Amino acid sequence: MTDQQLVEGCRQGSRCAQRQLFEQYQRPMYSTVYRITNDEDNAHDVLQEGFIQVFKDIGQFKGTGSLGGWIKTIMVRKALRKIQYEKRYEPLLPNSDADPIVWPNDLSGEVLDQAIREIPAKCRAVFLLIEVEGYAHREVADMLAISEGTSKSQLHYAKQLLRTKLKSWYS
Repeated sequence: MTDQQLVEGCRQGSRCAQRQLFEQYQRPMYSTVYRITNDEDNAHDVLQEGFIQVFKDIGQFKGTGSLGGWIKTIMVRKALRKIQYEKRYEPLLPNSDADPIVWPNDLSGEVLDQAIREIPAKCRAVFLLIEVEGYAHREVADMLAISEGTSKSQLHYAKQLLRTKLKSWYS
C-alpha cells in the first residue's frame, strides 16, 4: 500500500492498514526516540504513545508533507516530553576546545553513539535534534520551550562534552 492508501485505511479504522503503517515506520521512529530518551524502556513507551497519537490524529494529516515526517514530529515531541522532567539544562562550561583533536582512524559509529548516550538528556536532545535530525535552532527552541540562544549554548555544551569524553577515551 502507498502512504496515501495507508492513511485512508487508518482514517476508516482498518486494523490491517494500522498494522502495516506501524510495521513500516516503527524501526526508524524507535531509532529516533531511543536516541533522544537514551533508554530502551522509555523509547518503547514513547513509540507506543506516539503511534496511539498517530492513529488518533490521522484525520489531521493533510498530505502536504511526507507521512514519515509527520509521524516523526509526533514521536520527537513525545520523546521530548518524556525527558522533560529530567535534570535541568547543564551550565555552559568555559571553552575547552581550543586545541584541535586528531581522531584515530578507528573511531566507529558505535563509539560515537555511546558517547552521545552518556551526555545529559537535555543537551543530548538539542544535539540530536540539530545535528542528527536536521532541525534549526528556532525549531528546537520552539519544541523545547527555550530561547534560541539556549538551544545554541546547549549544542555547544553537548559538543564540548562529546569532545572531552572522546578525547579521554582516546588519550
